[in-house]
Amino acid sequence: MGKVLMIGAGGVATVAAFKINKNADVFTDFMIASRRKEKCDEIVKAIGNPNIKTAQVDADDVEQLKALMRDYKPEMVINLALPYQDLTIMEACLACGCHYLDTANYEPRDEAHFEYSWQWAYKQRFEEAGLTAILGCGFDPGVSGIFTAYAAKHHFDEIHELDIVDCNAGDHHKAFATNFNPEINIREITQKGLYYKDGQWIETEPLEIHRTLTYPNIGPRESYLLHHEELESLVKNYPTIRQARFWMTFGEEYLTHLRVIQNIGMARIAPIDYNGQKIVPLQFLKAVLPNPQELGENYEGETSIGCRIRGVKNGKEQTYYVYNNCKHQEAYKETGMQGVSYTTGVPAMIGAMMFFKGLWRKPGVWNVEDFDPDPFMKELNKQGLPWHEVFGGDLEL
Repeated sequence: MGKVLMIGAGGVATVAAFKINKNADVFTDFMIASRRKEKCDEIVKAIGNPNIKTAQVDADDVEQLKALMRDYKPEMVINLALPYQDLTIMEACLACGCHYLDTANYEPRDEAHFEYSWQWAYKQRFEEAGLTAILGCGFDPGVSGIFTAYAAKHHFDEIHELDIVDCNAGDHHKAFATNFNPEINIREITQKGLYYKDGQWIETEPLEIHRTLTYPNIGPRESYLLHHEELESLVKNYPTIRQARFWMTFGEEYLTHLRVIQNIGMARIAPIDYNGQKIVPLQFLKAVLPNPQELGENYEGETSIGCRIRGVKNGKEQTYYVYNNCKHQEAYKETGMQGVSYTTGVPAMIGAMMFFKGLWRKPGVWNVEDFDPDPFMKELNKQGLPWHEVFGGDLEL
């Protein structure tokens, strides 16, 4: 049914590859490409399916991407590379007539800033080409938007308040490590916070606003308000929302390390001159930190990510909490990766599945909540990310 090219060979890509391989009735032909072909080959070896093809490609180079797409002729490209490379991959897809899916929106290398405007600007070109582009199909963004769409469809006439809550209560037994690409992770956390209230965006200092929230099967964890991209599309698609916020948990030890990294200049993204060579401090730090792909074996505990929603149904106020908990060790046993990679890689595969089944297919550039959430929600239960609902509970927010 579906010929797919996946670009990227990190932890999320590894999970997505395992899941694509397990759904061979949908994904009939599969290629993994990355800057380092040997990383793709390692994934294929771990899966144990020699029919999966691999290739080398520089995702910063549109001409290389076009050459690969023209040679392999995929129907869809799953972009699990870096957010810096979203636009080059989208350009190549347009040139080669390939549909597109990613998990994180574009951000420029020289500025720790992300928003959908760059990718939304491609809407008309994808429409005219008759191609579908699905943006932000990980967990958050991704499932968080699908949870919201599901709530709006089934449980609310109007959504008034949306809080996306993301807790990683796992322990990887490292002094300091990030759960996905350290460069992207630290850029995200150290920029200013942003939330939506009464039609306006309100900026906060980094990690300035925080409170204790209780997570299912985990308990209370200090949670910090961050800027997160899916809020931008959700308040646009659900104009009754009066307030939208994103919260993520961090331990004190993690935050202490983060403050030191910032204070000594290692979070800088501007190049510095070192012995006549230009280096970016944050990229150097990434090279010496633990590889997120290698955290899984000793990772204990679980994640809990969900949406806490307040609104009205049939004239009455209602609260609703929909969430998934994912155990790191279960993710590792299945894919060799920890739970954070698992919760992003599985939805990327499901989004591509929705496209190949003809359920999420319309020309243009779309966020996940622009599609019917119901078939996606069913697949979450089948593919390892079961979800749970709480009606009428205390949202704590």
